[in-house]
Amino acid sequence: MLKAVIIDDEPKAIQGLSWELSNFENEISIAATFNEPEEALKYLAVNEIDCLFLDIEMPTMDGFQFLSKLTTKNFAVVITTAYNEYAIKALKNEAIDYLLKPIDTDDLEETIAKVKKHNLRSINSNDIEKVLLNFNDKQTTKKITLSTDGKLIFLEPSEITFIASDGNYSTIFTDDNKKIVVTKKIKEIHSLLPQNVFFRIHNSYVINLNKVKEYLKTDGYVVLENNHKIPVSRSKKTEFLEKF
Repeated sequence: MLKAVIIDDEPKAIQGLSWELSNFENEISIAATFNEPEEALKYLAVNEIDCLFLDIEMPTMDGFQFLSKLTTKNFAVVITTAYNEYAIKALKNEAIDYLLKPIDTDDLEETIAKVKKHNLRSINSNDIEKVLLNFNDKQTTKKITLSTDGKLIFLEPSEITFIASDGNYSTIFTDDNKKIVVTKKIKEIHSLLPQNVFFRIHNSYVINLNKVKEYLKTDGYVVLENNHKIPVSRSKKTEFLEKF
Protein backbone atom coordinates (compact mmCIF):
# COMPACT_ATOMS: atom_id res chain seq x y z
CA MET A 1 0.00 0.00 0.00
CA LEU A 2 1.40 3.36 -1.05
CA LYS A 3 1.37 6.19 1.51
CA ALA A 4 0.69 9.65 0.09
CA VAL A 5 0.76 13.26 1.30
CA ILE A 6 -1.19 16.08 -0.37
CA ILE A 7 -0.07 19.72 -0.19
CA ASP A 8 -2.40 22.40 -1.56
CA ASP A 9 -3.44 25.79 -0.22
CA GLU A 10 -7.04 25.23 -1.42
CA PRO A 11 -9.11 22.92 0.85
CA LYS A 12 -11.46 22.13 -2.03
CA ALA A 13 -8.55 20.93 -4.15
CA ILE A 14 -7.44 18.61 -1.35
CA GLN A 15 -10.99 17.30 -1.00
CA GLY A 16 -11.25 16.71 -4.73
CA LEU A 17 -7.96 14.81 -4.99
CA SER A 18 -8.75 12.85 -1.83
CA TRP A 19 -12.06 11.78 -3.36
CA GLU A 20 -10.33 10.72 -6.58
CA LEU A 21 -7.74 8.75 -4.63
CA SER A 22 -10.50 6.93 -2.74
CA ASN A 23 -11.21 5.13 -6.03
CA PHE A 24 -7.82 3.45 -5.56
CA GLU A 25 -8.08 2.71 -1.83
CA ASN A 26 -6.56 -0.76 -2.26
CA GLU A 27 -3.42 0.75 -3.78
CA ILE A 28 -2.85 4.10 -2.06
CA SER A 29 -3.79 5.75 1.23
CA ILE A 30 -3.53 9.37 2.36
CA ALA A 31 -1.18 9.69 5.31
CA ALA A 32 -1.65 13.46 5.73
CA THR A 33 -2.81 16.65 3.99
CA PHE A 34 -1.48 20.19 4.40
CA ASN A 35 -2.54 23.72 3.48
CA GLU A 36 0.72 25.17 4.80
CA PRO A 37 3.99 24.08 3.14
CA GLU A 38 6.06 24.79 6.28
CA GLU A 39 3.96 22.29 8.26
CA ALA A 40 4.44 19.74 5.51
CA LEU A 41 8.23 20.19 5.65
CA LYS A 42 8.20 19.38 9.37
CA TYR A 43 6.08 16.29 8.76
CA LEU A 44 8.25 14.97 5.92
CA ALA A 45 11.41 15.45 7.98
CA VAL A 46 10.28 12.72 10.41
CA ASN A 47 7.85 10.56 8.42
CA GLU A 48 8.40 8.20 5.50
CA ILE A 49 6.01 8.31 2.56
CA ASP A 50 5.87 6.90 -0.99
CA CYS A 51 4.30 9.77 -2.89
CA LEU A 52 3.81 13.53 -2.60
CA PHE A 53 1.05 15.35 -4.50
CA LEU A 54 2.26 18.94 -4.60
CA ASP A 55 0.45 22.06 -5.77
CA ILE A 56 2.55 24.71 -7.53
CA GLU A 57 0.61 27.95 -7.01
CA MET A 58 0.66 28.61 -3.25
CA PRO A 59 0.88 32.07 -1.68
CA THR A 60 3.45 31.46 1.10
CA MET A 61 5.80 29.16 -0.84
CA ASP A 62 5.41 27.79 -4.35
CA GLY A 63 5.89 24.11 -5.12
CA PHE A 64 9.37 24.48 -6.61
CA GLN A 65 10.57 26.47 -3.60
CA PHE A 66 9.14 23.70 -1.42
CA LEU A 67 11.11 21.03 -3.28
CA SER A 68 14.33 23.01 -2.85
CA LYS A 69 13.82 23.04 0.94
CA LEU A 70 13.43 19.27 1.31
CA THR A 71 16.34 17.73 3.19
CA THR A 72 15.66 14.30 1.65
CA LYS A 73 13.46 13.26 -1.23
CA ASN A 74 13.24 9.47 -1.23
CA PHE A 75 9.67 9.48 -2.53
CA ALA A 76 7.88 10.11 -5.82
CA VAL A 77 6.77 13.70 -6.49
CA VAL A 78 3.64 14.43 -8.52
CA ILE A 79 2.93 18.06 -9.40
CA THR A 80 -0.72 19.15 -9.38
CA THR A 81 -1.54 22.38 -11.20
CA ALA A 82 -4.18 24.16 -13.26
CA TYR A 83 -1.52 25.55 -15.59
CA ASN A 84 0.01 23.60 -18.46
CA GLU A 85 3.19 25.68 -18.64
CA TYR A 86 4.57 24.13 -15.44
CA ALA A 87 4.85 20.66 -16.97
CA ILE A 88 8.44 20.90 -18.25
CA LYS A 89 9.71 22.67 -15.15
CA ALA A 90 8.01 20.01 -12.99
CA LEU A 91 9.85 17.22 -14.75
CA LYS A 92 13.15 19.11 -14.55
CA ASN A 93 12.64 19.25 -10.78
CA GLU A 94 12.58 15.43 -10.71
CA ALA A 95 8.82 15.08 -10.48
CA ILE A 96 7.79 11.74 -11.98
CA ASP A 97 4.51 13.17 -13.33
CA TYR A 98 2.15 16.12 -13.28
CA LEU A 99 -1.65 16.27 -13.09
CA LEU A 100 -3.77 19.08 -14.49
CA LYS A 101 -6.67 20.29 -12.35
CA PRO A 102 -9.44 19.25 -12.33
CA ILE A 103 -7.82 15.85 -12.00
CA ASP A 104 -9.10 13.11 -14.28
CA THR A 105 -9.51 9.56 -12.88
CA ASP A 106 -7.78 7.93 -15.85
CA ASP A 107 -4.81 10.31 -15.54
CA LEU A 108 -4.59 9.56 -11.83
CA GLU A 109 -4.59 5.82 -12.51
CA GLU A 110 -1.62 6.23 -14.87
CA THR A 111 0.19 8.36 -12.28
CA ILE A 112 -0.28 5.75 -9.54
CA ALA A 113 1.21 3.14 -11.89
CA LYS A 114 4.24 5.42 -12.40
CA VAL A 115 4.63 5.85 -8.63
CA LYS A 116 4.67 2.07 -8.18
CA LYS A 117 7.38 1.67 -10.84
CA HIS A 118 9.39 4.53 -9.32
CA ASN A 119 9.29 2.97 -5.86
CA LEU A 120 10.23 -0.47 -7.18
CA ARG A 121 13.27 0.98 -8.95
CA SER A 122 14.23 2.88 -5.80
CA ILE A 123 14.00 -0.25 -3.65
CA ASN A 124 16.13 -2.26 -6.07
CA SER A 125 18.69 0.55 -6.32
CA ASN A 126 18.86 0.92 -2.53
CA ASP A 127 19.33 -2.84 -2.09
CA ILE A 128 22.24 -2.82 -4.55
CA GLU A 129 23.82 0.19 -2.85
CA LYS A 130 23.48 -1.46 0.59
CA VAL A 131 25.28 -4.57 -0.66
CA LEU A 132 28.06 -2.48 -2.19
CA LEU A 133 28.36 -0.31 0.91
CA ASN A 134 28.63 -3.42 3.10
CA PHE A 135 31.34 -4.68 0.78
CA ASN A 136 33.22 -1.40 1.13
CA ASP A 137 32.94 -1.58 4.92
CA LYS A 138 34.98 -4.78 4.84
CA GLN A 139 37.81 -3.21 2.92
CA THR A 140 40.90 -1.91 4.69
CA THR A 141 40.44 1.48 3.00
CA LYS A 142 36.84 2.60 3.01
CA LYS A 143 35.62 4.19 -0.17
CA ILE A 144 32.46 6.26 -0.43
CA THR A 145 29.75 5.22 -2.89
CA LEU A 146 27.99 7.85 -4.99
CA SER A 147 25.24 7.52 -7.57
CA THR A 148 25.48 9.67 -10.71
CA ASP A 149 24.39 9.39 -14.34
CA GLY A 150 22.81 5.99 -13.78
CA LYS A 151 25.93 4.41 -12.30
CA LEU A 152 27.69 3.98 -8.96
CA ILE A 153 31.10 5.57 -8.41
CA PHE A 154 33.52 4.48 -5.68
CA LEU A 155 35.88 7.15 -4.42
CA GLU A 156 38.74 7.11 -1.97
CA PRO A 157 38.30 10.13 0.32
CA SER A 158 41.96 10.95 -0.30
CA GLU A 159 41.15 11.47 -4.00
CA ILE A 160 38.81 14.36 -3.19
CA THR A 161 40.20 17.88 -3.14
CA PHE A 162 37.00 19.77 -2.39
CA ILE A 163 33.22 19.74 -2.83
CA ALA A 164 31.08 22.66 -4.04
CA SER A 165 27.37 23.04 -3.36
CA ASP A 166 24.66 24.06 -5.81
CA GLY A 167 21.44 23.66 -3.83
CA ASN A 168 20.28 20.05 -4.10
CA TYR A 169 23.30 19.22 -6.26
CA SER A 170 27.00 18.97 -5.38
CA THR A 171 30.15 18.87 -7.50
CA ILE A 172 33.10 16.82 -6.30
CA PHE A 173 36.54 17.91 -7.52
CA THR A 174 39.22 15.22 -7.52
CA ASP A 175 43.03 15.28 -7.64
CA ASP A 176 43.05 14.53 -11.37
CA ASN A 177 40.79 17.56 -12.04
CA LYS A 178 37.68 15.49 -12.65
CA LYS A 179 34.29 16.97 -11.75
CA ILE A 180 31.59 14.59 -10.48
CA VAL A 181 28.09 16.04 -10.18
CA VAL A 182 25.73 14.20 -7.81
CA THR A 183 22.15 14.83 -6.69
CA LYS A 184 23.04 15.05 -3.02
CA LYS A 185 23.28 18.07 -0.78
CA ILE A 186 26.77 18.92 0.38
CA LYS A 187 26.01 18.05 4.01
CA GLU A 188 25.01 14.52 2.96
CA ILE A 189 28.34 13.95 1.21
CA HIS A 190 30.26 15.57 4.08
CA SER A 191 28.66 13.09 6.51
CA LEU A 192 30.17 10.19 4.49
CA LEU A 193 33.71 11.53 4.79
CA PRO A 194 36.26 11.45 7.65
CA GLN A 195 35.37 14.46 9.78
CA ASN A 196 38.95 14.98 10.94
CA VAL A 197 40.09 15.46 7.34
CA PHE A 198 37.15 17.16 5.59
CA PHE A 199 36.05 20.55 6.86
CA ARG A 200 33.08 22.67 5.83
CA ILE A 201 34.95 25.91 5.41
CA HIS A 202 32.03 27.79 3.90
CA ASN A 203 28.30 27.17 3.46
CA SER A 204 29.02 26.20 -0.16
CA TYR A 205 32.33 24.35 0.23
CA VAL A 206 33.86 21.35 1.99
CA ILE A 207 37.65 21.00 1.63
CA ASN A 208 40.17 18.25 2.21
CA LEU A 209 42.46 19.75 4.85
CA ASN A 210 45.36 17.66 3.56
CA LYS A 211 45.14 19.52 0.24
CA VAL A 212 45.54 23.04 1.67
CA LYS A 213 48.63 24.78 0.28
CA GLU A 214 48.18 28.39 1.44
CA TYR A 215 45.91 30.59 3.50
CA LEU A 216 45.55 34.18 2.29
CA LYS A 217 44.72 36.07 5.48
CA THR A 218 43.97 39.41 3.83
CA ASP A 219 41.68 37.99 1.19
CA GLY A 220 40.14 35.30 3.40
CA TYR A 221 40.83 32.43 0.98
CA VAL A 222 42.60 29.09 1.08
CA VAL A 223 44.57 27.88 -1.93
CA LEU A 224 44.45 24.14 -2.53
CA GLU A 225 47.06 21.92 -4.20
CA ASN A 226 45.17 22.14 -7.51
CA ASN A 227 45.38 25.98 -7.18
CA HIS A 228 41.64 26.42 -6.57
CA LYS A 229 40.89 29.38 -4.29
CA ILE A 230 38.14 28.66 -1.77
CA PRO A 231 36.58 31.39 0.43
CA VAL A 232 36.73 30.99 4.19
CA SER A 233 33.52 31.91 5.99
CA ARG A 234 34.04 34.43 8.80
CA SER A 235 32.21 32.15 11.21
CA LYS A 236 34.54 29.26 10.28
CA LYS A 237 37.86 31.13 10.31
CA THR A 238 38.87 30.43 13.90
CA GLU A 239 37.83 26.77 13.77
CA PHE A 240 39.71 26.34 10.48
CA LEU A 241 42.94 27.80 11.84
CA GLU A 242 42.67 25.55 14.92
CA LYS A 243 42.83 22.55 12.59
CA PHE A 244 46.46 23.42 11.94
